[in-house]
Amino acid sequence: MRTNKVISLSQFIADQQNKFPDASGDLSKIFRDFKFAAKIVNRDVRKAGLVDVLGAFGTVNVQGEEVKKLDIIANEEFKSSLTLGGDCCAIISEEEEDIHQIETTLNQDSKYIIAIDPLDGSSNIDVNASIGTIFSVYQRKSPVGGPVTMEDVLQKGINQVAAGYIIYGSSTMLVFTTGQGVNAFTLDSSIGDFCLSHPNIKIPSKGNIYSVNEGNYDQFDQNIKDYIDFCRNSIDKKAYSARYIGSMVADFHRNLLKGGIFMYPSTTDSPNGKLRLMFESNPMAFITEQAGGIATTGKGRILELEPTEIHQRNPVIMGSSDMVKKALSY
Repeated sequence: MRTNKVISLSQFIADQQNKFPDASGDLSKIFRDFKFAAKIVNRDVRKAGLVDVLGAFGTVNVQGEEVKKLDIIANEEFKSSLTLGGDCCAIISEEEEDIHQIETTLNQDSKYIIAIDPLDGSSNIDVNASIGTIFSVYQRKSPVGGPVTMEDVLQKGINQVAAGYIIYGSSTMLVFTTGQGVNAFTLDSSIGDFCLSHPNIKIPSKGNIYSVNEGNYDQFDQNIKDYIDFCRNSIDKKAYSARYIGSMVADFHRNLLKGGIFMYPSTTDSPNGKLRLMFESNPMAFITEQAGGIATTGKGRILELEPTEIHQRNPVIMGSSDMVKKALSY
């Protein structure tokens, strides 16, 4: 006899929505659009070695980084799905310099703004390592119906309505929060839907994984070096393990489930850090805090940072509370 009840993403969101009588349902429709685009991107990632979607596109993005073909595909798929869904009024993407205004009649009454990194870790595409999509949802401040302003877009992370990521790995998972805890859904290809697999995720307060690009060790501030040395030379040689793949989604996801600390601090080459506040730091910080962890720049809470530009960067230290507190002690 079957005892485990399968809960789809749509059913879960509908149930959550029923708890808030004033909810309009627009946010649930945005998750519908994320889900649809994610399945298409997942399809393309799965067949990447069979069709011509591997390799570089031949251009660089606004960050000056080489653009991969799947970067372009993922960006267009999410933009298309979110635009046709009719429930967001603007999109900012790591792949584009400016605000993408959505001015169709379908979207004229929309109040939500999406910030998205369509394909995080794309440098790993050609070697078949895990990659992902990171997203945030904000509510505009200016009146509905007019053009979206920079003030609408540049909001603190504490104003996020929802945030999440999709990881395309051995299985495809969508992890998100709306400020009511963190839940993860795994794509069941047999039914073509995301099903609840990890309810109410809590990151362990203690962990033994530290994730940092130690190739940059000589460029780190001394306090970061001291913490890394502590992890390397702990009295119990098995206390800490280094795990770093260069895809934030993959490193973050492992630490979220197992316990650990993810760091991308400032370096002499990148004194403001490398990760983007709007596309990576804010959404992952929201998830971290909702799961019981800590997310900081080393000097303050990430979610309290005041954005000044779309592609602003910042240092990142986030993960298990005890590990982050230990790092901050340095």
